[in-house]
Amino acid sequence: MSNAYCNPDQINNPTDNPSFDQVLGMRLSRRGFMQVSVGSALAAGATVGLTGCASTGNGSSAGFTPVPLSTTDKVIVPNGYVAEVVYAWGDPVGSFKGMPTFKADGSNTAAEQALQAGMHHDGMWFFPFPLGSTNSDQGLLAVNHEYVDDGLLHPDGQATWTAEKVKKSQAAHGVSIVDMRYHQNQWNVWPSEYARRITAETPMKIAGPASGHALMKTNANPTGDQVNGTFANCANGHTPWGTYLTCEENWQDYFVTPKANALEKRYGINDKGAGYRWHEFDQRFNAAVEPNESNRFGWVVEIDPYDPNSTPVKRTALGRMGHEGAATIIAEDGRVVVYMGDDKRFEYIYKFVSRDKYDANNRAHNMTLLDHGTLYVAKFKADGSGEWIELTQGKNGLTEDKGFANQGDVVIKARQAGDVVGATPMDRPEWTTVHPHTREVFCTLTNNSERGKDGKPTADAANPRNNNLFGQIIRWKEVGGQTATKFTWNLFVQAGNPASSKPEHKGNIKGDVFGSPDGLWVDPRGLLWIQTDVSTSTLDAKEYAGMGNNQMLVADINTGMIKRFLTGPNGCEITGITMTPDMKTLFINIQHPGEPASERSDPANPLAVSAWPNGKGRPRSATVAIRRLDNGIVGS
Repeated sequence: MSNAYCNPDQINNPTDNPSFDQVLGMRLSRRGFMQVSVGSALAAGATVGLTGCASTGNGSSAGFTPVPLSTTDKVIVPNGYVAEVVYAWGDPVGSFKGMPTFKADGSNTAAEQALQAGMHHDGMWFFPFPLGSTNSDQGLLAVNHEYVDDGLLHPDGQATWTAEKVKKSQAAHGVSIVDMRYHQNQWNVWPSEYARRITAETPMKIAGPASGHALMKTNANPTGDQVNGTFANCANGHTPWGTYLTCEENWQDYFVTPKANALEKRYGINDKGAGYRWHEFDQRFNAAVEPNESNRFGWVVEIDPYDPNSTPVKRTALGRMGHEGAATIIAEDGRVVVYMGDDKRFEYIYKFVSRDKYDANNRAHNMTLLDHGTLYVAKFKADGSGEWIELTQGKNGLTEDKGFANQGDVVIKARQAGDVVGATPMDRPEWTTVHPHTREVFCTLTNNSERGKDGKPTADAANPRNNNLFGQIIRWKEVGGQTATKFTWNLFVQAGNPASSKPEHKGNIKGDVFGSPDGLWVDPRGLLWIQTDVSTSTLDAKEYAGMGNNQMLVADINTGMIKRFLTGPNGCEITGITMTPDMKTLFINIQHPGEPASERSDPANPLAVSAWPNGKGRPRSATVAIRRLDNGIVGS
């Protein structure tokens, strides 16, 4: 996911574990492709067979007429559809009397921002109301707010930096829970006792193996079992028992230290941070003062939307990393499995398997399932097979002499654990999703322009993704059920631009072109929705010339045909995706419309790139509800 102030070139993995591109190259060469050039392989649409992993979904296919590429400053959907903004940055979290309204000049206070939609909407999920129902006219919508653009958040941006500005920035992060209702042919946020904002200051519990660990203790919390806040909330997940999983991704960008230790370096903490400047007025983010505070972030956080008085819980058994998403499924034996990506160049893909089984009649029991279980990391092999390597203290080299004295050490240092066991470094694992019928798992690998540069892992002659600018989507299927430790894999698609002058960037897309896949979801029919996040410095330029603004597409998994469903306004990312149970409304998020190539807006000229959605004031990230005018199922 985008992060306006992060360093996209930063790489924190120092290992020489065989990379995914190297593995793919060995696999292709073993299948007789060594003599085929990168260009001819792509021109022929070369793919890798997936033994035991053929899609056998219900045959659903997308029935709409695709929209063209666009550089227009609006949301464009197919003919016969309508797209409406329903919850934008600054909107009150509930339409209560006296709730603060959005001020287009950025002058809302920190206290007001804490009662309004945060900035930069990202992952989200629709929870039908009441709990256990399939109501498609009312639901609790949980929405992530990943980061902020201080150039838009404050009237004068980061000039005259103050403690109030830090508090407002912190209040614009986190999660919204809003009561969304369909009434008189439109969706609106309603006043509700369930509405709330969760911010970088909201008290939370720390549960699982890291709770109480020495590396989790701070001056404010010497017991190491509580923490204030969540931020850098990127993608998401949801559980079968009706809770929301929000994922902390680029949390390292908020911390600053004059001299990083080995643990801090492995997670990307340095002496500059990424420009948020929280540490100037909040000592929690000065790692020299509070060296353990950063260890309390980088987790999956579980939130109960149906209980507005509940305390969010950081589920540390799922490991600490740059969490992009958390796709959850009940395994054949009743245990719960969670698939997760660590979104940095050369990082890993993980799986968690709960110790205990899901009980449909015991929600309180289910709320403990993510605290006990086994964490695994993926190793992709050249023959098309794969292995989940267990990350348990005392096994696979995770011993005390290597810095893993207990399971708390393992989950806090999940990246180092992956290094030790020989996990496969990937090209920025983003969203994960599980096919509801075939139980295949898909993951977007958005890009990696550092592949093969300056001594970094390289591809061989058969590998199409050296200097990977466009990304790909990988899929795998477990061998022997969802809790198995073996799987088979292949690439579903390699994104690219067929008009590129460089053969290695053309891709092998069957249908509409795209690059930098990010958001990903297999819907209940088995259609694969793909959302893109091309950086604003690259949109419609360089190798992406002629590809327009970011977009959302739909893939027929059985045929591989991909059709463009939506294009977004200028400077935005398309992200977040969820549907009502009847599949007649699709919710998506438009993140950072108007973001300039520098990725930080000029407060004196906020409309330089985009005026979406209001045409005045400041561009605003927003949730959009998409419906068919004939009240049919979206995408059919």
